[in-house]
Amino acid sequence: MALMGGSVTSPMDLPVPDASEAFVAICLAAVGSDGQLNRAESHSLRQQLDWRTPYRGMADTEMATLIDRLLGLWRQHGGEALVRWAVQGLTQPQRETALAVALELLAADRRLHPDEYRFIDSLTAAMALPPERTAAIVEVMGLLHRDALAPGPAA
Repeated sequence: MALMGGSVTSPMDLPVPDASEAFVAICLAAVGSDGQLNRAESHSLRQQLDWRTPYRGMADTEMATLIDRLLGLWRQHGGEALVRWAVQGLTQPQRETALAVALELLAADRRLHPDEYRFIDSLTAAMALPPERTAAIVEVMGLLHRDALAPGPAA
């Protein structure tokens, strides 16, 4: 993994992360985008990773070490810097999935904080996906989380 030792003035000073590290970094930046990491978001993060390759094969201690390193970067530099660094390690299909998972994680507590809306804007820009692809992903995730059976007009 790329995050071994030393003080870092910016995540961009680090080597490009491998895809497994980059994917977790984006997910972690999403759940922390409102400035806190609540239980529902933490649980959802772990669920999203547990069934995916390579995380499903990781020992708990290995996963904890990875998350601790990334949390350190997040605390030191913020989520946006962490995302800018992480996207370098992902292919376009991996970025698409990371964006969808990040949006899923943001919705884990069933409400979006204003900071999370700002994060979505910066995340979609950083992903540098074709605009129509980004719009499709955001739209589908919005449909997935819309409470369409609630009384009143559909949002």
